[in-house]
Amino acid sequence: MTSNGEQKAPTTTSVMVGHASNLGNRLLQGGTIAALIVLVLFFFLMRPDVFLSFVNVRNILYQVSILAIIAGAQTVVMVVGDFDLSVGATSALAGATAAACMLGGMPIPAAIALGLIIGALIGLVNGLFVAYLNLQPFIVTLAVMTSVVGLAFIVTQGTTLFNFSPDFNALGQGRLFEIPLPVYFAVVICLILWLVLRYTKLGREWHAIGGSVEVSRLSGINVQRSRMLAFVIAGFVSAIGGILLAARLGSASAVQGEDNMMFSVAAVFLGMTVIRSGAANLGGTIIGVVIIGVMSNGLNILGVNGYVQQVVTGIIIIAAVTLSSIKHRER
Repeated sequence: MTSNGEQKAPTTTSVMVGHASNLGNRLLQGGTIAALIVLVLFFFLMRPDVFLSFVNVRNILYQVSILAIIAGAQTVVMVVGDFDLSVGATSALAGATAAACMLGGMPIPAAIALGLIIGALIGLVNGLFVAYLNLQPFIVTLAVMTSVVGLAFIVTQGTTLFNFSPDFNALGQGRLFEIPLPVYFAVVICLILWLVLRYTKLGREWHAIGGSVEVSRLSGINVQRSRMLAFVIAGFVSAIGGILLAARLGSASAVQGEDNMMFSVAAVFLGMTVIRSGAANLGGTIIGVVIIGVMSNGLNILGVNGYVQQVVTGIIIIAAVTLSSIKHRER
């Protein structure tokens, strides 16, 4: 503004910088979706007879269904601005507990219920330490993850549990209209989480806390309770994923699905690059899950060594975190 009160016109340089910034934001927002399209086209061109066949698409959906559930759990915590390293271990312990109880003669519904309760309790422990004692979520969930893995080894006695009831295995191996049941479970759970995040008071509180804890507190939100509930729900949802994974594989072990923690984090960070704000969001997380699933499936079809796949996965995680950080700096 000039000395006589008139608004100063923007300079050519400032206009160009603004246009460049907007272009950069659009590229970052569209880059993740474009990467998915490029991956699909690449693998289709490499193996047109296999990759987009109904059987393989169904296989991809089957592979990513459990990850989608656990990544949904991770999204809830990261919307609040926290982090949960224990989602993979929680899923393993829940699946192992349900399996051990069924093998011990407990009815299937009761065994599943116990596994879900354990998942919620693990989330409660995380939430109490993070929200009420104000400890760093990275440290807390790392410690809880270590303890939970130990408990899973105790439950399984260091072995792989198997020989479950066909009724239990059907939860993970059954099909409806030729689509595996875990896909339906993943769709329903992610839809419920999306509705909670978007349309409920609790979901609005989570988003507000993720934006600013202090502003949320001043506006009357019970920040501690809301953060704790995010961890409880994450633990409960992770347990669902672990139980379905045990049913799908027909077995349970202490290290079952151990990659799901890192893959869930990668999916959330990839999803954070989809929207302009750079915040965790469930729709973006699902896109991230599909990218990971397509990449893994495509590399398997091409016969790429599993160790190479780990390298590629690590690169994707680094790229996703970098892009997400750029988005946050531009907010």
